[in-house]
Amino acid sequence: MLQEFLQADAVQLDCVHDGGEAVERLAQACFDVVLLDVMLPTLDGYAVLHALRTQALSMPVLMLSARGAEDDRIMGLEAGADDYLPKPFNPRELRARLFAMLRRGLRPAAEAPAPEPVLSLDGLRLLPGRALAAIGEMTVALTAAEARILEALMRAPNRPVSRAQLTRWGLGRALLPADRSLDTHVSNLRRKLGLDGVRGGVPVLRSARGVGYVLHAAGPQRDGAEVPA
Repeated sequence: MLQEFLQADAVQLDCVHDGGEAVERLAQACFDVVLLDVMLPTLDGYAVLHALRTQALSMPVLMLSARGAEDDRIMGLEAGADDYLPKPFNPRELRARLFAMLRRGLRPAAEAPAPEPVLSLDGLRLLPGRALAAIGEMTVALTAAEARILEALMRAPNRPVSRAQLTRWGLGRALLPADRSLDTHVSNLRRKLGLDGVRGGVPVLRSARGVGYVLHAAGPQRDGAEVPA
């Protein structure tokens, strides 16, 4: 049913119904976006996602699951999903989220590739187009959503960026009530890149009370910023 619904929008689909086969297919081809169900035979969606991220593949992943509890959504995002949609869902919402991911990942064929930008802040460097970040000699593969959130924060150093703006920029959709997806992505960035203030000489990613998040240049803690959770 989902395949028929999406084909009406002229989306080219490659459908796989087994987790083990999905891992093999993802290793052989590059897709613009991956729509991944948790409940799959052979390997479940979490195992498929782990294999995908272990191979340092930054394809955006929208995860589907009948388990819609907050802990399950957090588990999917922490495993490397860019977004998570619990069942049952409105097919129009699925289409909207899917096309938001596609719009952020596709370049018009006639557009000449521009030189790849590199963002730098203290000891942190980001290649947004490749979803790669570097701290010193360490290179870290990010998910597409993590890379976009970090890019937004790096383009506004020392200035709070609202949760609504970060959700719109990073996930391609509006911030929903009780939506904690952004917080999980931020927690992943702190963990992967050591942006928790423990390591010296690198930026610190903090929450801005009542606003969103702020990426501080390396240095002493600023007044009015919360200590990262």
